[in-house]
Amino acid sequence: MTPHVHRRTLLKLLTAPILTGLPSRGGSTPPEHSITIVGAGIIGASIGYHLAKRGAQVTILEKQRPAAGATQNSFAWLNAFKQPQPYYELNLLGVLGWRRLCGEMGSDLQVQWGGTVQWSPSGAPATALGKTVNMYRRWGYPSHLIDEAEFSRLLPGVTPGPFGAALFSELEGTVDPVHATNALLKKAQQFGAKVEYPCEVTGIAKGSVATSRGPIETDVLVLASGTDTPRLAQMAGIRVPLKNSPGLLAHTAPQARWLDRIALAPGANIKQNPDGRIVTGTDFAASAITAPSREAGDKLLKNAAQFLPKLKDVSLETVTLGHRVLPEDGLPIVGFAGAGLYIAAMHSGMTLAPIIGQLAAMEILDSAAVDLLTPFRLSRFS
Repeated sequence: MTPHVHRRTLLKLLTAPILTGLPSRGGSTPPEHSITIVGAGIIGASIGYHLAKRGAQVTILEKQRPAAGATQNSFAWLNAFKQPQPYYELNLLGVLGWRRLCGEMGSDLQVQWGGTVQWSPSGAPATALGKTVNMYRRWGYPSHLIDEAEFSRLLPGVTPGPFGAALFSELEGTVDPVHATNALLKKAQQFGAKVEYPCEVTGIAKGSVATSRGPIETDVLVLASGTDTPRLAQMAGIRVPLKNSPGLLAHTAPQARWLDRIALAPGANIKQNPDGRIVTGTDFAASAITAPSREAGDKLLKNAAQFLPKLKDVSLETVTLGHRVLPEDGLPIVGFAGAGLYIAAMHSGMTLAPIIGQLAAMEILDSAAVDLLTPFRLSRFS
């Protein structure tokens, strides 16, 4: 019988004090327990890191290069502003997981903490924002309304326009998604994991996977391959329902430090990566514009400049078009989908990466069924 890890026990485990330094490879996992992960984005990298840290033999395959897909084009806002409540709780553990990873990896991982400021004009938008804050406060999320004076202190140099209501979510942060992925892969390799790219999967069979570099025998195959997951799962006769959700972002060249936290303006999302680059998009819905043209990027910068005036004198460096890994109902898909096949496909992949990596390692290596993941099984689409 598969053991279950219940919510109260798991919360104690995941919120225990963080020890500094990296633990050594554990001896509880049989050395012949081999796991192959398809996908070297943020989810595949995190699962690989957590498995390798436990002592498993891990091989991570990537068709192009690490973080080449949805990961590199993510806004990478680490937050738990999610519904329904089980999804919120999982994302909250994801945010806390990033703080755990900072303790484990030290300066090798750069996370910009500082929280998020979100605001809206007066009227119905401000009323809705206030109701949202109240709901998340009932759930225990550290988010509260702020006045214009506090707004100016938190976001100096930002002009909000007509000010109706604003909130500050102090727990949140952001990362450079490519840097974070590569940092996790490097640590996984230090624990013995192999990362192979370019390496394309061409077939899936029980106990093995065919690749452009030849066949690989494996005890467990993990599909953490982003938007390519449905195609690969179909090779094993499994349907993974995702929907198309493109997102356009504009990126500047590195600038002096202007933003210490994420700014969510009405119709514009703005952040500054640790390397100084400003990243901005409109919102987190599917983009109506799907061509990453310079014209589209200039429009995004102009839109953001009405809130961050310094952007008026900054030129565009790149425009990226990403495709979110978004299941049909908007919630994650994670867990075993058959003997030896584990699937991890989800929106909010950046936020969820640490907790999904930790829980997936438990489910794979300990034959555990984690209660927190029960609402997010592929079987709900059956």
